Amino acid sequence: FDLRFLKIGSICIKANAQSCGECIQVSEACGWCTDENFLTVGESKSARCDDLESLKKRSCDPTKVENPRGLIQINKNKPVTIRKKDVPEKLDPEQITQIQPQKLTLTLRSGEPQTFDLKFKRAEDYPIDLYYLMDLSFSMKDDLENVKNLGTDLMREMQVITSDFRIGFGSFVEKTVMPYISTTPARLINPCTGNQNCTSPFSYKNVLKLTNKGDEFNRLVSRQQISGNLDSPEGGFDAIMQVAVCEEQIGWRNVTRLLVFSTDAGFHFAGDGKLGGIVLPNDGKCHLENNMYTMSHYYDYPSIAHLVQKLSDHNIQTIFAVTEEFQPVYKELKNLIPKSAVGTLSSNSSNVIKLIIDAYNSLSSEVILENGRLPEGVSITYKSICKNGVVGTGENGRKCSNISIGDEVSFQISIESKECPSHGKPEVITIKPLGFNEEVEVVLNFICDCQCASDGEPNSEKCHEGNGTFECGACKCNDGRIGRLCECSKDEVRTEDLDANCRKDNGTDICSNNGDCVCGTCECKKRENPAEIYSGKYCECDNFNCDRSNNKLCGGHGRCECRKCICDANYTGSACDCSLETSTCLAKNGQICNGRGTCECGVCKCTNPKFQGPTCEICPTCPGVCAEHKDCVQCRAFQAGEKKDTCQQDCSYFQLIKVAKLPQPTDQSFPLTHCKERDANDCWFYYTYAIRNDNKEVYVVETLECPPGPDIIPIVAGVVAGIVLIGLALLLIWKLLMIIHDRREFAKFEKEKMNAKWDTGENPIYKSAVTTVVNPKYEGK
Repeated sequence: FDLRFLKIGSICIKANAQSCGECIQVSEACGWCTDENFLTVGESKSARCDDLESLKKRSCDPTKVENPRGLIQINKNKPVTIRKKDVPEKLDPEQITQIQPQKLTLTLRSGEPQTFDLKFKRAEDYPIDLYYLMDLSFSMKDDLENVKNLGTDLMREMQVITSDFRIGFGSFVEKTVMPYISTTPARLINPCTGNQNCTSPFSYKNVLKLTNKGDEFNRLVSRQQISGNLDSPEGGFDAIMQVAVCEEQIGWRNVTRLLVFSTDAGFHFAGDGKLGGIVLPNDGKCHLENNMYTMSHYYDYPSIAHLVQKLSDHNIQTIFAVTEEFQPVYKELKNLIPKSAVGTLSSNSSNVIKLIIDAYNSLSSEVILENGRLPEGVSITYKSICKNGVVGTGENGRKCSNISIGDEVSFQISIESKECPSHGKPEVITIKPLGFNEEVEVVLNFICDCQCASDGEPNSEKCHEGNGTFECGACKCNDGRIGRLCECSKDEVRTEDLDANCRKDNGTDICSNNGDCVCGTCECKKRENPAEIYSGKYCECDNFNCDRSNNKLCGGHGRCECRKCICDANYTGSACDCSLETSTCLAKNGQICNGRGTCECGVCKCTNPKFQGPTCEICPTCPGVCAEHKDCVQCRAFQAGEKKDTCQQDCSYFQLIKVAKLPQPTDQSFPLTHCKERDANDCWFYYTYAIRNDNKEVYVVETLECPPGPDIIPIVAGVVAGIVLIGLALLLIWKLLMIIHDRREFAKFEKEKMNAKWDTGENPIYKSAVTTVVNPKYEGK
């Protein structure tokens, strides 16, 4: 079961929708079955509301499912302008289109987003209005000198970007109350000290309305004089507010609007007016009289959020030209004001033209979409497809950067309604790129009810004596009436007489504890899983409490009806877990369970205990087919072997066929085993064993293959010859050894003979006959 549909179905059913209109507000995947006969006994009216897949499974005719869908209709789709500066034709700003389409109508159903594409293209040679708002406090004295020629210089530089350029000028100082300025009479005339000649302090002055005459800008700006104030922060926010809201006095056109804010100091904002006793919040309205802001002493400074709103409403892009010292402050301010930029102003404003050009290029290269206030329950998401195919989502989906003139980008915008508004009327929202005057108007229509509801029959007889409106296949009860057919009053819901009709066999359980008794009729409870349903007059049945097999309801081979499995074809058993198919029992030889068992529920039950395995083909203790049948084949084919005497009794279980040549496996359409065995006389016999149509067949070669007998004469001759040869060999070896021994002894004799020595002295046994006696007294005298 698809978990996605399970979740959606659960949402649809849990909503307990009592009408088609309520059902379609739950989720865009919910549908309502209008078939009058769709509900079964015990099902409540809300069971008509379910996801489309479940309704189909529950046999609701698809043509009777109410499932309205949202749609998008484009009302105005003027293509974006393709225009080049070198074309002599000059178009009015109203004739230039940079965003497409311009108007759409969306029909929204709750939970179903509608997505449309919006195209934006930067037009070539698009007109620009630039208003230069300058701080004229005393510290900006040297800057004023460099701005006096700004008009003609800037007009010349801007010709590269557009041929339709206008410029204006305004100045500001501070609120004309203490403690911001000195209110002494002398200081009100000349707020500067020493010999400096300064003009009287003022809050904001519109010096020059937007014009295409650069020399007029130079002329009027050159007349301006520096003023002065006491504190360091200036009243620039008052001036920005008046420049934004006083469109007629400033001369703004519906073109690109740039406001250059030039200062070397910080700013006051909402709440700072209390220092001068000013507590009224800024009203955001135009208060220019004779081009002077006259209510600075009456209204407080505007807040940053208030400024952001007004600048956005009037499509004004702000360029803050500030000195290095105040860069961090205005960069933080830039992060709060969309479509704004910060440039570093040199100490004497000499780089102001380059700053303006760079800031304009930075601002115009980025498009950021914003939308107006959304109705309650409506959300909007953006996806940008920018230059070089770069895709942005989330907050980055609202904008595209690095857009050059003539580049085209697109956005995918999805609008979704979570609920139908209480009033049910169309709503209008606007989507526009910040800093541009063009916008897209989106009209939102809401699907709050089904089409079939318009064909309803009020006070229908089908709704118990006209107590309801019959619409979309069901009764929509009048106030105070309930029940599937509006047959009961709310005051009668819990009476004993009605409850008795909800007890089965006069039991104690109302609706079998699986439902509620409404007007004497059981309305069964809904389960968390929409596929699990209670049913029956007393909610005594369900489709999820049947026997299971392999952790599957009805083994996955049947359906559960009133707690009993209804099995699919070829399955049986209480859990539909017994298959009637025998294909899983076929052995390799084509027999069911190898002929040694029975097939039960698709599984072999082996009758011979020696055999096992899924098809009774495995026999660990069996000698093998050939060895098993050897003795019987030998006794029947050759009347020999161990079973010779009991052959008739033990070996009549197969058919024996004697052949000259055994059949080959490729010649048969059934499994065949080839065997080769030896008898007691060392003779080989060959046979095959096969089972065909439950008949055992043995083909045996009718002649034995015995080895031939030995040839005696050659054997005897060979033995004698061998003995003679061996004797001769032994004599020769003996003779050779004797010769070697004699030669060694003779050599030894010769050596000893050479070494013999004969003594030539006296005979040692010879004794002389003469005896000589020496007188010991003789002294030789």
